[in-house]
Amino acid sequence: MALWRRRSQMSPSTSAPPSRTRILRIVCQNSVIGRAPCCLCLCASSGSPEACVSYSPDGKLAQRTRPDRAYVLGSGARPPPALPRTRDRMKSIAAQILILTRQRSSRRNLKALAKFLAVLIGMIMTYTVIFHLIMEYEVRMNYEGQEHHSWLSGLYWTLVTMYPLGFGDITFQSDLGRAFTIVVILSGTLFLLVLLPFTFIQFFYAPWVESQAQASTPQDLPESERDHVLLTQLDPVTEALIKKLEQFGHRYALIVEEIDEARRLHDQNYRVMRGDLDDPETYESARLNQASMLVSTLSDAADTTVCITARGVNETTPIVTTVEDPVSTQIHEMAGASNTIRLPEIMGQALARCSSGGDAITHTVASFDTLRLAEANATKTPLVGKTLRENRIGDLGVSVVGLWERGNFKPARPDSVVSPNTVLMLVGSEQQLLNYDEHFAIYAVSGEPVIIIGSGRIGTATAEALEARGVSYRVIEQNGRRVNNPDITIVGNAADPEILKQAGIATTPTVIITTNDDDTNLYLTLLCRQSNPDVEIIARCTLDKHVKALHKAGADFVQSYASIGASSIFNLLQKSRVVTVTQGLDVFRVNVPTEVIGKTIIECGIREKTGCTIIGYHKDGTLEPNPRPDTTLEQGREMLMIGDWEARINFFKAYNAS
Repeated sequence: MALWRRRSQMSPSTSAPPSRTRILRIVCQNSVIGRAPCCLCLCASSGSPEACVSYSPDGKLAQRTRPDRAYVLGSGARPPPALPRTRDRMKSIAAQILILTRQRSSRRNLKALAKFLAVLIGMIMTYTVIFHLIMEYEVRMNYEGQEHHSWLSGLYWTLVTMYPLGFGDITFQSDLGRAFTIVVILSGTLFLLVLLPFTFIQFFYAPWVESQAQASTPQDLPESERDHVLLTQLDPVTEALIKKLEQFGHRYALIVEEIDEARRLHDQNYRVMRGDLDDPETYESARLNQASMLVSTLSDAADTTVCITARGVNETTPIVTTVEDPVSTQIHEMAGASNTIRLPEIMGQALARCSSGGDAITHTVASFDTLRLAEANATKTPLVGKTLRENRIGDLGVSVVGLWERGNFKPARPDSVVSPNTVLMLVGSEQQLLNYDEHFAIYAVSGEPVIIIGSGRIGTATAEALEARGVSYRVIEQNGRRVNNPDITIVGNAADPEILKQAGIATTPTVIITTNDDDTNLYLTLLCRQSNPDVEIIARCTLDKHVKALHKAGADFVQSYASIGASSIFNLLQKSRVVTVTQGLDVFRVNVPTEVIGKTIIECGIREKTGCTIIGYHKDGTLEPNPRPDTTLEQGREMLMIGDWEARINFFKAYNAS
């Protein structure tokens, strides 16, 4: 578990950290597998979490390590909850005992167990007394080998006889004594081998296990909890959202109704709180009044219940819900939802945006004040085969910040060559993008229809997005009841090569696979790639872990349902300084680093060093889109930058930015 030590508390032998050192709170594997804990991690001025120095509790240098996750203090990041200490374990045991004694059912069980033990002890004492009476009788009757025994010997005989492991060294000689022995053996077998284990498990062990689960999954959050995100279930979307929240230091709590499910998730290191989603006390215990956001990704009906219940506790905390049916959007807003996210529609637009079919004009993917971020296909335009320097796109007022090549994002460089499969990522004002469109609107990328496999909610949303762009399409649907437009729909199994041929797989520029089964999408990707090696394949996947597999199978673009949903929710966080515009590409705000203050954009060479591009510069309270290369970076100003995850990491390594 990560501990904190002031620099003055370190031993004299500890080397002083370098200037501009950033203190990171580290969650290391060492603390999980029982090795020496990583107590303090000092990171060099680059801010890199790759070369961290671990200090033991006595202040001595322990080792250099690469942490699993690093959270920068002072940048608004909040570390995740710490791993339990020994003292916390003791508190946990005390909490279990408290829960065990407070619950009415547990108290009733303990009383039943106490009654059983009292009966058992009374029986043992009674048998001990009877043993002495019969033994004294045999001594008076001069039975051979009998003698007087102490009370301890009587208790010893009773316990040995009741527990059927065989007789001890004390036995009766009379028929009366032997009859009594039979009674003791039978009653001992019943009580010790049958009733005692059952009673112990039923009235003590099971309640103890339940109290242990309840103690490990609390029913409330600390009163000091603030700016956290509340989640109503764990699904692919919220699982991806949790990873993003942890990456940027936001705290969260997962509200779970079932105790077994709560314990299972707690064992998997999720931050869990038990509670009924239709109970106002749950949201009071979850500190909804102090939360940044409540996210509900249940069914449309269940989300409505969550909204109404939560609004009865707090009227201002933002509530975000996901909807499948467009009609539910208005219902959720009436129930109190602040934002409703139609994931099928967003997913369909994302899939359609990746298509190279149709036109070569710009399509806006994100807006920041007056700044627009857009994509444009380069296929069949004069740009193909030339470098960005030769194309002189900057003369139109827009900047090329990156290029998509078969699903891979590459930062734009002057010598980057535009290929037939390139999708340009452009940035500029609305007027600047219109200037670009005036020059390239005459170029039609393809006249052949795009093939959409699947006409569910996402397939339908994809078709609507393509239609809005003026792109012709053809749909393959196995279920005839889902057919919306018979004129452009082929009913059949897309896994049948003949159906693909009938749909025009040999001539289509793009195939968009929209089924909700990742295994099916992998199979169809391989089949489409085999049928047409040059076709552009855009695939949907449900789980993030299948993105690489789909790329390996031959997909040019892969849109993850979980990632897009998580990014859409994360972008709504009021204090979020990072906005995901598309999978693998983020726009983020940073203050001008100390190292580049007073330099121009071209002099500091941020793009060359890190791969990130400055797309906006805040000056005098306004955002200047696409700032000129000779713009001087001033202290206290804010930059708007774009880059993928690796480029963003490189930026924070190179500059001590916040």
